[in-house]
Parts: sequence; structure tokens; C-alpha cells
Amino acid sequence: MKTNMTRRVVMAAAAATLALSGAANAQEEQVLEQLHFVVPGGAGGGWDGTARGTGEALTKSGLVGNASYENMSGGGGGKAIGYMIENAASLDNTLMVNSTPIVIRSLTGVFPQSFRDLTLVAGTIGDYAALVVPADSEITDMEGLLASYAEQGPDFAIGGGSVPGGMDHLVAAMVMQAAGEDPIALNYIPYDAGGEAMAGLLSGEIDALSTGFSEAIALAEQGEVRVLGVSAPDRVPAYDSAATFAEQGIDTTFVNWRGFFAAPGTSDEKVAEYISALEKMYDTEAWEEVRARNGWVNIWNPGDDFRSFLEEQEKEIGDLMKTLGFL
Repeated sequence: MKTNMTRRVVMAAAAATLALSGAANAQEEQVLEQLHFVVPGGAGGGWDGTARGTGEALTKSGLVGNASYENMSGGGGGKAIGYMIENAASLDNTLMVNSTPIVIRSLTGVFPQSFRDLTLVAGTIGDYAALVVPADSEITDMEGLLASYAEQGPDFAIGGGSVPGGMDHLVAAMVMQAAGEDPIALNYIPYDAGGEAMAGLLSGEIDALSTGFSEAIALAEQGEVRVLGVSAPDRVPAYDSAATFAEQGIDTTFVNWRGFFAAPGTSDEKVAEYISALEKMYDTEAWEEVRARNGWVNIWNPGDDFRSFLEEQEKEIGDLMKTLGFL
């Protein structure tokens, strides 16, 4: 019972989810002239898509004059965090995108820093998780995946764009546990980012991929993958042909928050500008277009609310990872 309750608390990760939709026809008043996004992973991953989608909405709506992006892979996200800390004095108008892995990887010691070493700005979206296979795979649903897993045993590999014990691994393990399998026995293959993991799937290095639903949608619409299950409680309108795990008899739900951090020491005035731009973004047509296209859930956790949320998630994820044997 405790595991199920913990899973629901942690994997909801949207306790502060708000119905922040709507469309504003007029251009918003500019809040920032320039905004630079640091992305802790490579192109094609969830962080990359979140930064570029947010920048697209902010610039199209007129809230930000222009946006630029810098991909900085390495160390499971630790390289970008280190960069933000070491160069804090020169990083004006710079935000780093991150998500649940900043909590997980800090707990597991992948990098020595935590969210406490940065300036917290806001949590902005949630992205469901999915398991996918190549479009030409003989596996068509979760029943087929579990049958192949039972047949192949440790030769059946599920990959993800995170380190062992990271978020993609954690999601895959939870799905297998909910399906009655031993989550520790799962053969998980790690990749440095979502784009590399997807390439591993399409090249046949792995049998299935644990990834963000928005990334899965993009590849599915291109005819490259088949979505076997999504961790939403109900089907997502952005891609409603994808069945949930729950409707296939696997009691697992999960949403990965994503949000933004500034360099340590960023002034309260600058943080207020960041928060203002992001909050106003929700009411724009440009944002609704980006959000709907990616199947994201709107959340809004600014400032101190963001800190409280992360501290609670840190405890809940830590308990869950101990239950699953990752800590």
C-alpha cells in the first residue's frame, strides 16, 4: 500500500497543476529583451524541446525580444549545473531548463549539486512518460511487450535517456513492477539524452524505449515508433490513439515536471522578471499551440512554491527509490 501511495504522490508531480489555458490575440508587452536557455542534454530530448518550445512562445507572443539556446550535454545534466554555478556572475538573462532528474540524480550522487545550489524560478509544465517500440516491431501493446520480456528474459532491453536509476529507468521499473515483474531484474540501457536513446531504439540496440510522451508523439507522427503505453490517467488529446498503462491493467501513472532555474545569486528583481514573462506566457495563443502540440500539462510553481514542491518530491522519490532498490 505504501508503494502505491508513494507512486501516486510522486508520479502525480502535478499537485500544483492549474487549468492555465486561454488565448490572447494581442501581442504581449515585452518583459525581457533577450533570454538565453541552457539545455543540460542534447538536441531532440525533452529538455531541448521544453526550452525551445518555451522560447518560441515567449518570442512569438512578444514577451521576449529574442531567445537563444545552448545544448550542454554531460554528467547526466551535471555539466550544465556546474556551468551555471561557476559562471554565475556573467549569466545575465540566462535560464537552465531541468526536470525530475535534477532531484533523482542528486539523490543518487550522479553530481554533487542539487536544486538548492541554483536560483529557483518556476515549474512550468508536465510531460507524461511512454514506452515505445519501432513502428515495424511485432509488439503492438503492453501485453505483447510483457510476453516478449518473459520469453527473452535479460536479453530484452529497455533503454532511456538517463543514467541507471534515473527517471526513464525509474518509470520503466515502475511499469514492470505494476505488471507483476521484478523491477530490479530489468535490463536497462542508458543513453546520455533522449535523442541518442531514440537512435538506439531505431538502430535495434534496444527492444523498447522509456521516454517522454511529447518526444514519443513526434516520432510516432513521423511513422518511426509505436506508442505502447502512456503514463497518463486518461488518454491525452494530443495523441489519443495511445492507450494508457492503466487501461491495459498496469496501475502506473507519472508526470515529469519541467521548469527553469537561474544562476545562484540572481537578484530578486531579475527573478521577478523571469516569473512575470513565464506567467504571462500561459495566456497566449503561441503557448497554447506549443503546449497542445507536445501534449504537455500546464503547471505553475513559482519561487517559494517551487522550492516547497521540490523538497516534497525529493522525499517522496527517495522513499520510492529505496523501495525499488535504487538507493
